[in-house]
Amino acid sequence: MTPGCGVGGDDSLPAAGESWTPAYLRLEEEGRLARRVEKAPEMLGNCMICPQRCGVNRQAGKLGFCRAPARPVVFSHQPHYGEELPLVGSRGSGTIFFSHCNLRCVFCQNYPIAHEGRGREEAQEDLAERMLSLQRRGCHNINLVTPTHMMPAILGAVQIACRRGLRLPLVYNTGGYERKEVIELLDGIVDIYMPDVKFMDGEEAKRYTGGAADYPEYAREAVREMHRQVGELQLDENGKAYRGLMLRHLVMPNRVSGAREFVEWVADALSVDTYVNIMSQYRVEHEAYEYERIARSITTEEFLEAIEWAKQAGLTNLDRRSLSQRDIFERRR
Repeated sequence: MTPGCGVGGDDSLPAAGESWTPAYLRLEEEGRLARRVEKAPEMLGNCMICPQRCGVNRQAGKLGFCRAPARPVVFSHQPHYGEELPLVGSRGSGTIFFSHCNLRCVFCQNYPIAHEGRGREEAQEDLAERMLSLQRRGCHNINLVTPTHMMPAILGAVQIACRRGLRLPLVYNTGGYERKEVIELLDGIVDIYMPDVKFMDGEEAKRYTGGAADYPEYAREAVREMHRQVGELQLDENGKAYRGLMLRHLVMPNRVSGAREFVEWVADALSVDTYVNIMSQYRVEHEAYEYERIARSITTEEFLEAIEWAKQAGLTNLDRRSLSQRDIFERRR
């Protein structure tokens, strides 16, 4: 890989000739990762990890909004070839799908995992071995899918895996409903942040996420902090990502997700060079058929207007698959 950035919000490059190392390894070598690992579980005693702020004692077995126990619950782990191209490379993104979620999106495509909690509870040592297994299989990164409510256990597993030889970039693949204070705890640990920004309007968020009217506020604040930490997406000589921010926005019917507001916010609050994936794969899943405005697929025009808004906002780093999908939609006209 080409040289990467420093950790902790420092965007300086290593000296010429130095090899890239994952952020968490540097923190471990400095003796600071252990302090983060020790601090994180304290949040479970009166759980305030996410904006739901349930206040339950998960260490004592109590369950909050997400219904997740203190130990990690994992549904699956495998190389994934459907993620963004900079993550997939030739050998796949090493995804670990965590069960449960701190949102209740009525259109959730993974509701058996996120809402019903299908998966297996396991020890941090087992989670660390999953990470190492994906590395042995040749994956280009460790992609933590829906990690928010499992964050303390994930940090413990990362430290164990790091000490056993894990050297892959760590991807924090989140639904975006995060507290800035928790993201600050991950500073110098996560290499690549990949949050959704689902909604830009609080009333729309409340209607379709199970009541999270404050979703836009928290997502924007968390994404700003992620950008401060890791900056723009950086690729190696083979086009694989090793550090930076990757944003996702799902275009929904009748403009309920606020695509125009989203791209304008990215250009204004972050950078026009921010990597953005405008996604077209909305499907009527779970309970979406009960909500008239989202009880259909998006139209060609709805997707193409979102891409056009991104161009008008000056965004320069749109996902290649988004652009390919645009070309397909234009040919359908």
